[in-house]
Amino acid sequence: MKKTLFKGWLAILSVLFILISGLPLSASAQESDPVLDRIKERGSLIVGLSADYPPYEFHATVDGKDTIVGIDISIAEKIAEDLGVELKVEEYGFDALLGALKTNKIDIVISGMSPTPERKKEVNFSIAYMDVKQKVVIRKDDLDRFQSVNDFNGVKVGAQKQTTQEELAKNELTGSQVVSLQKLTDVILQLQNKKIDAAVVEGPVAEAYVSQDENLVFAESVQFRDADKQTAVAIQKGAPVFEAKINATIETIREKNLIEDYKKEATGHMFSDKSFFEKYGSYYVKGTLYTIFLALIGVFFGAIIGSLLALMKISKNKLLKGIAAVYIEYVRGTPLLVQIFLVFFGSNVLGFELSALVASCLALSLNSAAYVAEIVRAGINAVNKGQTEAARSLGMNQGQAMRFIILPQAIKNILPALGNEFVTVIKESSVVSVIGVSELMFQSGVVQGASFKPFVPIVIASLIYFVLTFSLSRLLGVAERRLRTSD
Repeated sequence: MKKTLFKGWLAILSVLFILISGLPLSASAQESDPVLDRIKERGSLIVGLSADYPPYEFHATVDGKDTIVGIDISIAEKIAEDLGVELKVEEYGFDALLGALKTNKIDIVISGMSPTPERKKEVNFSIAYMDVKQKVVIRKDDLDRFQSVNDFNGVKVGAQKQTTQEELAKNELTGSQVVSLQKLTDVILQLQNKKIDAAVVEGPVAEAYVSQDENLVFAESVQFRDADKQTAVAIQKGAPVFEAKINATIETIREKNLIEDYKKEATGHMFSDKSFFEKYGSYYVKGTLYTIFLALIGVFFGAIIGSLLALMKISKNKLLKGIAAVYIEYVRGTPLLVQIFLVFFGSNVLGFELSALVASCLALSLNSAAYVAEIVRAGINAVNKGQTEAARSLGMNQGQAMRFIILPQAIKNILPALGNEFVTVIKESSVVSVIGVSELMFQSGVVQGASFKPFVPIVIASLIYFVLTFSLSRLLGVAERRLRTSD
């Protein structure tokens, strides 16, 4: 009898062991996951955000240094502290954040982001760290015009692209014409300049703008059904332990009501007594230097690669000629913005870790090369064929004739066109701001968000661009006159 009971218990224990061993371990039972391992090994937590969204995240001068501050930064610092690692911040356009997260450019996104069903398909989200309401901001003159969600038929309403505010404007403001823009500062600028008549903005952010512009007010009578929004941290899928640790930090923040302290700290950075240029002059200097650097790199390497492509295209080798033709047509037939994304995010797919600056330099160089190739090819073809025949009659081979006779004359012919390409690259470098490179337009956006003055920073940026391009044009004019004199 005892033997039978012993066998029965042994069978039951065996079944339980098999069942338990077949179940996956819970996040609490696990000690780590690939994402957390990567962070611990690196010794830093890389946070992605769009730093033009006060009081969540924005630039401020702290102890004489340009620093990103705000509620989300304070939360990120707390998470990094609890993980025992350093905090590193990477800036992107808001609609590029999830792409950067999925390609391992960053570890988490903290940028006032809400966990919508569409986003949940791509990434995971932590528990909410803040609950906020959405507001409709209008001009003071239109206060009597908008009393409910039914008063927006045919009205242009602005909202930031790929946000909860955009969804609310589309779904609840009956008959509205939604204008979706990448940056909130652009939304406010269009509202101030009467390009749109209303804007859906997150509560804390809206309060900051309304407090700084007496012509803007809340449409208090306009109430959304789903006005409440929860902001959370976006995390890669397949990181249960990392997610659990972030949730534990957020629970601590909420239990101790640290968000209020973070808000007060952010408000202190938002408003100061310094003049505009005292606060933001250094931003324009930094942005201008980056713009010049990007243009120099783009044109220098673009000229080298473009010259090789031009020689390939005019060669008698059909393979080289075909490669050059395909490359030139593809690059000239696609937008620079697409090429920047392909280089920046595509490099990770190929196993290369390129920083935003390196990816920008590479994309600008490759883009410029296609245009320079056609300029150089046209310059070579413009040289009289008799020059080649004369060089060959003197005993030069094809390479020597090209190097010593044809190319020097071609360069003289194409100098104005190359100068125009330099000017073009200076202006087109503004596109790299979407992946967080601190060139002039990126810094202008930073100043827009930090100063609550959407228009003035753009005017200043335009003047700087004009000075750069005008000065370059004059220098090229001097070079052309000297070359003509040598003739």
